[in-house]
Amino acid sequence: MSKGLPKRSEDYSLWYNELVKKADLAENSPVRGCMVIKPYGFSIWEKMQAEIDRMFKETGHTNAYFPLFIPKSYLSKEADHVEGFAKECAVVTHYRLKNDENGNGVVVDPEAKLEEELIVRPTSETVIWSTYKNWIQSYRDLPILVNQWANVVRWEMRTRLFLRTAEFLWQEGHTAHATKQEAIDESVQMMNVYAQFAEEFMALPVVKGVKSEAERFAGAIETYCIEALMQDGKALQAGTSHFLGQNFAKAFDVKFATKEGGLEYVWGTSWGVSTRLMGALIMAHSDDQGLVLPPKLAPIQVVIVPIYKGDDQLAQISEKVAEIQSKLRAKGISVKFDSRDTHKPGFKFAEWELKGVPVRLAIGPRDLENNTLEIARRDTGEKQSFDLSEDIALKVESLLEDIQKNIYQKAINFRESHTTEVNSYDEFKEVLEGKGGFVSAHWDGTAETEEKIKEENKATIRCIPLDQKQEEGACIYSGKPSKGRVLFAKAY
Repeated sequence: MSKGLPKRSEDYSLWYNELVKKADLAENSPVRGCMVIKPYGFSIWEKMQAEIDRMFKETGHTNAYFPLFIPKSYLSKEADHVEGFAKECAVVTHYRLKNDENGNGVVVDPEAKLEEELIVRPTSETVIWSTYKNWIQSYRDLPILVNQWANVVRWEMRTRLFLRTAEFLWQEGHTAHATKQEAIDESVQMMNVYAQFAEEFMALPVVKGVKSEAERFAGAIETYCIEALMQDGKALQAGTSHFLGQNFAKAFDVKFATKEGGLEYVWGTSWGVSTRLMGALIMAHSDDQGLVLPPKLAPIQVVIVPIYKGDDQLAQISEKVAEIQSKLRAKGISVKFDSRDTHKPGFKFAEWELKGVPVRLAIGPRDLENNTLEIARRDTGEKQSFDLSEDIALKVESLLEDIQKNIYQKAINFRESHTTEVNSYDEFKEVLEGKGGFVSAHWDGTAETEEKIKEENKATIRCIPLDQKQEEGACIYSGKPSKGRVLFAKAY
């Protein structure tokens, strides 16, 4: 099998695009800016979704579903929110088509104009808070801890599969609370849930922090985030959690009767991760041979490839493989026996390597005689012979755990070697244009300085780390006093 992948070192962007297509993850659709997520890609997303959903439910959240369409007037109710999303909205103006009188197919029926235009949801705060007004009357109705799995549309002109598409899949949590502190605690908790998922399942180390005011979610008081570093030295926002204050409650007049008998506005949060996590998974770990999937998210954790001549040998191998599969599945390990007679073993090795399957087992007639097989691990390429008189399930289980840890450690090492403290603007620019990565630098806290640095370097403040040391210094750009370092990077 000829993979034909470009090398990351030669053209990282092309390598990424080709890998997404060749590994059967996704492809461009007939609708510009939208993608088709193929079965193998969707099976990875389903594993992500299952783990994240489990974590949500363990923290007391339940799922619901809200409309795809939002009345235009709803977006006008929260000023910062509408300003933040206005340029990305897809708008429905009519509800019917008709045959063109001149025989040119179908056209929009001018008689079917909507009284009020509908927005295809870019995010659901407005429609959900209008609903919460009906749900909340008293402190006894709080908190509301709801999540929605859905698709959203943000009209992007420059798109890239998984990373930035006009339509994408995500979850969006929307919670309502009786006190400010409860809502803040919820926002922080969900950022921590995202960080735990990224590190434990995606093997992706992240920095937890808050966004600068300029980078904050439209309509939020504070945006908490997790930021990850990709192999090309660019950052990727992997998840955000927003403390909304009472902004949306005031916009939609959502009040509750307090225990003391007063009437107060509800405090809110929203938080989300999307199929952008697929892009992060690919770019953080994969290599020039293809995907490298963490075992905890790999749809197929083990593939078994038979090496044989003729049906008799295949039958003998298949009998042995059935025993091995049974032992592995008893441990909860997902395993595939690739017994296709249309492809040679070399092709199969290359295909499963490209698709990132963590462990490959190969077994042939000589292995049957010796009661052995060959084990190959995807992350390092190491191969070894294994004696089947020993416990194969225990061996593979241990190997999968080691691969998960190794992939994570490799990503940690990369991030550490690509996080640089600088103390001058010249040094800042040199690092950005050189090795890239996170650049830790003093900032004076002003939007003006942040915008100037962005204009001149195409780098943004990715986050103000939660563990930021209160360290006096001078801003690298303005020379004005700074209270601590922030992380800059070029980003997706």
